[in-house]
Amino acid sequence: MRLNTLLEMTELQLSLVTGRDELDRMIRWVITTDLLDPGRYLNGGELVLTGLIWRQRPEDSDRFVRGLADARVSALGAGDPQRGELPADLVEACLRHRMPLFHVPETLSFAEVTEHIVRRLSTGRASDMTAVLDRHRRLVSGVTAGAGLDPVLHMLGHDLGMPCWVLTPVGRVVAGSRPLSQSTARSLARGFLTARRTPYTLRGAERYSVLPVDEQTTPRVADWFLAFEGAFGDWSEERRALAGELAAVVALERARLDDRLSPEGRIAQELIQSVVSDGRLSDLLPRLQVTGLVPERGFVAVAAGSHGGLRPGELRVVVKEILNRACASPAVGVVGEEVIALIPAPESDITAEVREAVHALAPGLGASRLAVGVSGIAPLEGLRGAIEEARHARRMAEGQAERGAVVGHDELATHVLLLASVPDDVRHMFRVRLLDPLRDYDQVHRADLVRTLEAFLLVSGSWTKCAEILHVHVNTLRYRIQRIQDLTGRNLSRLEDRVDFFLALRLG
Repeated sequence: MRLNTLLEMTELQLSLVTGRDELDRMIRWVITTDLLDPGRYLNGGELVLTGLIWRQRPEDSDRFVRGLADARVSALGAGDPQRGELPADLVEACLRHRMPLFHVPETLSFAEVTEHIVRRLSTGRASDMTAVLDRHRRLVSGVTAGAGLDPVLHMLGHDLGMPCWVLTPVGRVVAGSRPLSQSTARSLARGFLTARRTPYTLRGAERYSVLPVDEQTTPRVADWFLAFEGAFGDWSEERRALAGELAAVVALERARLDDRLSPEGRIAQELIQSVVSDGRLSDLLPRLQVTGLVPERGFVAVAAGSHGGLRPGELRVVVKEILNRACASPAVGVVGEEVIALIPAPESDITAEVREAVHALAPGLGASRLAVGVSGIAPLEGLRGAIEEARHARRMAEGQAERGAVVGHDELATHVLLLASVPDDVRHMFRVRLLDPLRDYDQVHRADLVRTLEAFLLVSGSWTKCAEILHVHVNTLRYRIQRIQDLTGRNLSRLEDRVDFFLALRLG
């Protein structure tokens, strides 16, 4: 479809502002964005619609339009509901970069513009399929009960010859036109996570093209993706448009299946919060039953944290996907920036399964880091201790070099296992009594007593080695150790006092 067709579509009421000499350009797809630099999400040939939210100052217009031109966008459609008319700096930028500019009237929503254009793009049998997808979009939006994605994908594969699948980043097949082998599914997931840009075509014995469901707002490790047979670059405009429409339908289906706002999801969140806050056993049992976690062999806790990219809600999605093979419906909750999950004790090695899944996801983490801790099996009465054990393991994983690291309960030191079962108030008082006098003294005198204590214990009380680590004279070290003993009333030549200090530092 060419740009001049937009002027013939009177129902759109679009007016051309710049680019009359460029109206023979082809439109491949329609995309709406309010990002100042959307270039990395574009593949060329799009009609970009924007409400100008990105424009904070006149210079932004040149930056925005230049990015569209570099991405080989066909045209720009803009509307400003507050001002009505388009800013002069935007018009000038479009003229400068030879970018056709259409004014979208404020009486017409971008969704309506997209719907009309996509309907025109998809002709013949593809047009009939778009109507099916539109009905399914309304279906999964909540107008009626959703029937799942399989019927739509079956129709795409058999009626239009477009076999396709919906997968998760760990290679789990959500739906598909026909069965897909596990090895192929994992290869597709790896290709999706490692692709520099999407759509991406994997070339092997058979060609598959993968593209994300919601690339603009969701990191790949937390997204679903579509896989089609064939090379995306060889497709007609109609097929490309249909793939984009299917992605929108899948995004709606994924949102419908998100359990965070469901009764079960809310109760799972309450369950995790209650265990973390040392709730009563009588309060936990009803919530466990609702979530389907009826203990027979006990429970395993999993704690996960991310630094550098994943938000808590996205991390929760990743954790649920990682645990999917071990438990169909783990109880997952967000506590601050951390995600905590409880599952029934599996027959298999859960730590190995989690490690395998995290290793598979690692290429898609980008600048993010993922650290996961897995507890041992605990009875109902030991749920809180299991969560603390998993949290300790997660902290140990954060210290590892891998982008995605997993530590199991068998890798924890014995003192960590002991500390996991000690109540918070006891641990707090133990830490305060031993370390607060040193920290207060350090704050006033800048004496480095806490650091000195750590180094002294690290070298098992060797005066020479400790002085070398701290770069101080042995006499200075002796003075500091004496000050530590005076402030705490402890004697660092006694083993039991050294152990107490060691545990207090681990608790700090």
